[in-house]
Amino acid sequence: MTRKLRSRAWFDNPDNIDMTALYLERYLNFGLSLTELRSGKPIIGIAQTGSDLSPCNRHHLVLAERIREGIREAGGIALEFPVHPIQETGKRPTAALDRNLAYMALVELIYGYPLDGVVLTTGCDKTTPACLMAAATVDIPSIALSVGPMLNGWHKGERTGSGTIVWKAREMLAAGEIDDEGFIKLVASSAPSTGYCNTMGTATTMNSLAEVLGMMLPGTATIPAPHRDRQEAAYLTGKRIVEMVDEDLKPSDIMTRDSFLNAIVASSALGGSTNAPIHLAALARHVGVELSLKDWEEFGHAVPLLVNLQPAGEYLGEDFFRAGGVPAVVGELMRQGLIRESAMTVNGRTIGDNCRDAEIEDAAVIRSFDNPLVKDAGFLVLCGNLFDAAIMKTSVIGDEFRNRYLSDPDDPDAFEGPVVVFDGPEDYHARIDDPALGITDRHMLIMRGAGPIGYPGAAEVVNMRAPAYLLRDGVRALPCIGDGRQSGTSASPSILNASPEAAANGPLALVESGDRLRIDLKARQVTLLIGEDELAARREALEANGGYAYPESQTPWQEVQRALVGQLDSGAILEGAEKYRRIAATKGLPRDNH
Repeated sequence: MTRKLRSRAWFDNPDNIDMTALYLERYLNFGLSLTELRSGKPIIGIAQTGSDLSPCNRHHLVLAERIREGIREAGGIALEFPVHPIQETGKRPTAALDRNLAYMALVELIYGYPLDGVVLTTGCDKTTPACLMAAATVDIPSIALSVGPMLNGWHKGERTGSGTIVWKAREMLAAGEIDDEGFIKLVASSAPSTGYCNTMGTATTMNSLAEVLGMMLPGTATIPAPHRDRQEAAYLTGKRIVEMVDEDLKPSDIMTRDSFLNAIVASSALGGSTNAPIHLAALARHVGVELSLKDWEEFGHAVPLLVNLQPAGEYLGEDFFRAGGVPAVVGELMRQGLIRESAMTVNGRTIGDNCRDAEIEDAAVIRSFDNPLVKDAGFLVLCGNLFDAAIMKTSVIGDEFRNRYLSDPDDPDAFEGPVVVFDGPEDYHARIDDPALGITDRHMLIMRGAGPIGYPGAAEVVNMRAPAYLLRDGVRALPCIGDGRQSGTSASPSILNASPEAAANGPLALVESGDRLRIDLKARQVTLLIGEDELAARREALEANGGYAYPESQTPWQEVQRALVGQLDSGAILEGAEKYRRIAATKGLPRDNH
């Protein structure tokens, strides 16, 4: 290796021997030797997201041993360090609040310590974008390792998908089909092993897209967590990062606009989560790649749904891996000319070279292009006088929903109706089953106060079940709209991620229960059927009252996030942070600490 490593500035700097001695001294105290630290071998960080607080990623504590072995065998030295934990089902008020916090902390770690390359241990929803965003900002050689999905869940002979079964069980409980204990047992059946959600939720989506972006070794995103192949992937990832340091292969060399467009195409074929546009927008901004929300419709809407995974389909993570995983999907898309094959990946080869010969191993789980589950399966990008931008996932529009709301021969793919407005999930849960609201199957439900500022963090609360009395009558879904998010495991065809949010005094703050709304999917329009004079009067009243009211911050970080965070349509990043790009090269080394 002829290029001088970053870590030499800490451990072998003849121009500043007193600081070299100080840096060396403390890294010796747990067993590393002077010989190792001064050997010129690359120092590789293992960004550890696993912990008892993050059960989905906890298996990385085991996988890190194999990562270390790979690093050592390839001639590197491993230093493992913790990443701020983000557990989707554990963190309150929402895990999305911590994505930017974990990102900022990881930037400081990668940049401020003697690291030449880093292995990013990814898994649960927000850990993947947080790690990739930080790696992009610093821009030293980086590679991601997915912890992998859980094994399939089963209940009475049927697959139960993590997350997805929760929404179904809520409806069953409300309809009186199960009791409280039955609810808990049914939901618990979906989590039989270590790993993240075994459905095509945000975790599987983001790890699959990390592979499509080129940041994971091909074929490794979807290996189930307990499989022996997952351990082998950890070892190979450790070996490869040392080679990447020697090659100086960095995130900026890999995550290009072509890579992001490939991810958009793949997301549609996967039936990916509605959280993907948020996280990829954030990542693109930190990389410095132009990517708009409209790109998701332009390049992704006409792509068919190929992967038959819950919530849009039938199967689960184990089945997806055995059917060929991400390479099989990419290979099928390549044969249709939909993949930009020259995009580089972490193994030093293009995505085209990696996936050209990949085949579908089970056509029931991964469909061929000419036999899809849904023909046009990508997101629609909607706008109107209710918001500037929102998305709708078309691959989960079921027959019942389509027949009830989208099949008027005189007005196809459009519907109108009155709205019922809820200010946060507490308001929704308190009132949804109240017959006095008079909710019918022609009503639409609006959730507001759930965005990046209002919640804070943007909560997964837009997918709202119908009132219990409608569920008992067979109405399983009402149209839902909101300025928050919904779980990628949900099969609700909500209109969500609406920007600007009510807490930013967007038009959603002006809506009142009883107002009528028109949704026209063909025109990509959502229109509040209220006169301009009335809207102006409502806005004047809102401003006179100090704007849309939302709960006060409970922690310092909540206050900081609220002051800096952008809206969901542009990635909900800390505005201003995107100006710090490729800082290992553009900002040089940080100053000495003594």
